[in-house]
Amino acid sequence: MSVMDDKNAALPGNASAYDLANLPAAEPSVLTGKRILFLGSSVTYGAASQGQSFVDLFAALDSVQATKEAISGTTLVDRPSTWAEQMFGNGDSYVTRLQKYDSHTDFDAIVFQLSTNDATTHQPLGEISSSFDPSDFDVLTITGALEFIASYCAHHWAAPLVFYTGSYYESPEYSDMVTRLRELAEKWHFAVIDLFSDSAFNAIPRADYTLFMADPIHPTKAGYLRWWYPEMKAQLISTLSTVSQA
Repeated sequence: MSVMDDKNAALPGNASAYDLANLPAAEPSVLTGKRILFLGSSVTYGAASQGQSFVDLFAALDSVQATKEAISGTTLVDRPSTWAEQMFGNGDSYVTRLQKYDSHTDFDAIVFQLSTNDATTHQPLGEISSSFDPSDFDVLTITGALEFIASYCAHHWAAPLVFYTGSYYESPEYSDMVTRLRELAEKWHFAVIDLFSDSAFNAIPRADYTLFMADPIHPTKAGYLRWWYPEMKAQLISTLSTVSQA
């Protein structure tokens, strides 16, 4: 158990009633049996909910064949900090970890977290390129990393690409990232589950918010189960249903 797991274990939102072992399976849906790669950092992992995130809910309740590629503290950008990392990559970025997978690994969808770590560590936003070639993107910037991810996925899989944001919290830098993500969605034609900008989604009673969030970024088990998961599920079903009908 990590330090954050231990710190948040006693939160009401992490009570046993919200554990996977005590939850009923969902009715079959378009998600049932789907192979989905979920790549992200602490929110995708479930750092404040003892490692139980929405990914685990999809796997346990919806019978999704989920690949949970989540490492806390990681960024979209391939930020170097030592000479070796500058030469070979830092190994933990989204850009680097994505390249562990190729077209030999079959997915029905690929879901990325728009990481808050890029905002909190003040990574440069960068500019949108006119290119579609992955070798042209500056992966030391947020925009370049996002474009590399979109291009890499387009070159390796026919599966739909989906990005999701966290729920709203006060961060001008993350707000700028969400705006940029939406601009890139128009260029690359990927789906965005934008929890950050959805005013109706974020308009919940204060008591619910206190139960659902361990801090402004990280949900509790209850937060994933009762707040994020239902909305993400509805939007994923919509995305995959559209693809299956095409």
